[in-house]
Amino acid sequence: MTHANDTSIPGWHGTTILAVRKDGRTVIAGDGQVSMGPTIVKGAARKVRTLAGGKVLAGFAGATADAFTLIERLEAKLEQYPDQLARACVDLAKDWRTDRYLRRLEAMLLVADRTSIFTVTGVGDVLEPEHGVAAVGSGGNFALAAARALLDHSDMDAETIARRAMAIAADICVYTNGNLVVETLD
Repeated sequence: MTHANDTSIPGWHGTTILAVRKDGRTVIAGDGQVSMGPTIVKGAARKVRTLAGGKVLAGFAGATADAFTLIERLEAKLEQYPDQLARACVDLAKDWRTDRYLRRLEAMLLVADRTSIFTVTGVGDVLEPEHGVAAVGSGGNFALAAARALLDHSDMDAETIARRAMAIAADICVYTNGNLVVETLD
């Protein structure tokens, strides 16, 4: 991650990725904003992808080229371990943590299939949320809190919860916008 005192790398911010699982439906939503310091450099970036022939969703926060490299590696792991998302994520995290090249990549992944959601990080974490909701990125905590509240106290479906929680995050976080890409697995 870029530190406030590091002037060698511009301060890239501007992603909120949210995953919600409810009633057999899994949704990943991502906003489109990319910022460099106080400037919005792109408002409609696509940070959510479908993988494994539409069986897996992935969203990323962090450096785009780094995230694409990780998503390519994840796709290879999913080919190696078909229908074993947890194993593919653990194997990716292990490689990410131990490989010299991969260790330098600055991104986080939110990965889901019909039954599971995982946050995968470069420090070797593969975290599965307890409540069927996970988020990463600048506005991740705002989206997470909103989604948890909506999940527990509404009859909304997973996609409606994700869209509403992302709108709340966009209202609060200056690095999040309302240009959403939403992918769903039933």
